[in-house]
Amino acid sequence: MTSSGTSSGPDPAGAPGAVAASPTLRPLHADDAAAVLSAFRSDPAMSRQGTVTTMEEAEEYVRRLTDPDGGMLAWAVCHEHGLMGLVCIAVDRENLNGWFSYWMTEAARGRGWTTRAAATVADWALDYARLERLELGHRVNNPASGAVARAAGFRKEGTERGKFLIAGERVDVDTYGRLRTDPRPDGPRLTMSPMTSRAKEPTRT
Repeated sequence: MTSSGTSSGPDPAGAPGAVAASPTLRPLHADDAAAVLSAFRSDPAMSRQGTVTTMEEAEEYVRRLTDPDGGMLAWAVCHEHGLMGLVCIAVDRENLNGWFSYWMTEAARGRGWTTRAAATVADWALDYARLERLELGHRVNNPASGAVARAAGFRKEGTERGKFLIAGERVDVDTYGRLRTDPRPDGPRLTMSPMTSRAKEPTRT
């Protein structure tokens, strides 16, 4: 997952064409590799999330996110057509922080699902996984991701100027944070099957 791992494309809640059925969240599984490969092939902008062009790369991508010793927590956003997106947290256990990221397939955007998934996982991480802070960043040329972050309760904290070198040009990154003590955002949430066996890993000392 890249350090700017955020959704690409608009995600307005209640957009025209939204369907009644809501997706659900479940832990990412090893057998999701084929769906992940399909997602990366669905949109060239998915390259922002990493390099997944073959089944082998997809399997490695999923393995890294599901490794119990790797410090990653990953939830699949699933609908009737299968895996439609992903929400991940890279846990810093020492500081009780988490680097937050999300993506959604092109076909699933524009329905408010990314916002609802991000808000649901952020609530869980702060309320049940006992993290104190979540943070994320997105390229300034991807404002839709910032809209998702704000709707999920994250506050903009600054801009890292010229953080990335993309196609020979320096790109700024907007940074966001959400603390356990921050107010919860309004809006609906998704049904979630949490990683109960790993929820208490980050502990206060």
